[in-house]
Amino acid sequence: MEALKGFDIDAPRWDQSTFMGRLKHFFNITDCRTVLLPDSRLDEAKALVESCRAGSVPPGTTVEQLHYAKKLYDSAFHPDTGDRMNLIGRMSFQVPGGMAITGFMLQFYRTVPAVVFWQWVNQSFNALVNYTNRNAASPITPKQIGVAYVTATSTALATAVGLNLYTKKAPPLVARWVPFAAVAAANCVNIPMMRQQEILNGIAVTDEDGNKLGHSRKAAVKGITQVVISRVTMAAPGMIILPIIMQRLEKYRFMQKITFLHGPLQVMMVGVFLIFMVPAACSLFPQSCYMAVSKLEPELRESIISQYGDRVSYVYFNKGL
Repeated sequence: MEALKGFDIDAPRWDQSTFMGRLKHFFNITDCRTVLLPDSRLDEAKALVESCRAGSVPPGTTVEQLHYAKKLYDSAFHPDTGDRMNLIGRMSFQVPGGMAITGFMLQFYRTVPAVVFWQWVNQSFNALVNYTNRNAASPITPKQIGVAYVTATSTALATAVGLNLYTKKAPPLVARWVPFAAVAAANCVNIPMMRQQEILNGIAVTDEDGNKLGHSRKAAVKGITQVVISRVTMAAPGMIILPIIMQRLEKYRFMQKITFLHGPLQVMMVGVFLIFMVPAACSLFPQSCYMAVSKLEPELRESIISQYGDRVSYVYFNKGL
């Protein structure tokens, strides 16, 4: 058994300042097998994490058990509130949820009713994911959630249906890329709208030791922009490369005999992409984002300088996922 004296369960297992360190971290917490665990097991993991933080680790507990408990805690509980997140909104559900929806979007792209239905399903899923992974220090009202959902869904549908009609005479491959264009456009609307409170009122920023310094709108814009880039990157390889693969496979006679399997086949192939792309996209930027005090709003910058002088050069904040 490894010694547990002085064990810091919140200390990163991997260097979060490097892409590879963050990649290992997100491979760990986006493990889709964790969604199969019952709530009671997750609550046990949370209790063990909180016991470790309080300095009272149960006798016989190993470091491996603490690491696994922290993995379950990070995958299922919100970093700001400590509340258990709904299962569908967790990043660990992105692979099973995303592979099914994306696979069917790529399969049923030819008719307007099918495009409308699957884009609506996708935006409903995305809205739940965005709300679940928001920065919880900035509350959002039910009305704002509704407006964000309707706006993003309308954007996705307008983009998808418009491009679907526009590409009727275009090469077949171009039409297969319409779902990605719709997803990318909707992400650019859905995420900022779902997190509009942060843009309007600012996101909570702290110093290096976690002491709250105020709220910054510029920090919110930076964090949300990084999340949008990550989400589009997450979807891009599967939704751009897979249509090329299917376009070529469908020319073979054996594929023409099993058209009923094209949908399930695309779902499985999207899953392969997402197993790697979910952690990779989440790793593009540090979870704990930072910004130079000199780049903050004048009033917040002056407030920090008046209280701390030049002792605080950077502010830190949770950008969300």
